Amino acid sequence: MSLIYIGLGGFLGAISRYLVSKYINSMFSLANMPYGTLFVNILGSFVLSFIMSLGINRLEIPKNFMLFFSTGFIGSFTTFSTFMYETIILNEESFNYYSFVYLITSIILGLFFALLGYSLGRIGS
Repeated sequence: MSLIYIGLGGFLGAISRYLVSKYINSMFSLANMPYGTLFVNILGSFVLSFIMSLGINRLEIPKNFMLFFSTGFIGSFTTFSTFMYETIILNEESFNYYSFVYLITSIILGLFFALLGYSLGRIGS
């Protein structure tokens, strides 16, 4: 039964990532910078850390929901492999500066928003 929850979450997360990334990329266009992937990874870092921290510290979240949400939805909503691939492509297309900025920005903002989500989830515990 766990695999069904993970699969359903993964299905919805992947579709959500596609739609959100497509929308974000249509709003911005600077040197083929992959803003959509940056956005979904930062949002996913925040939301996963918030929910996990909230669940650990205050709520008894059912195991099946956590599998659906964390492993399934957020696991497929965020994408480390695409982030790495886009970094390589930016570098190969002679956008070395943008490749470096994308790499550093993704790591710093991802960690910042993960810490923010975790901290907000702990408030009141």
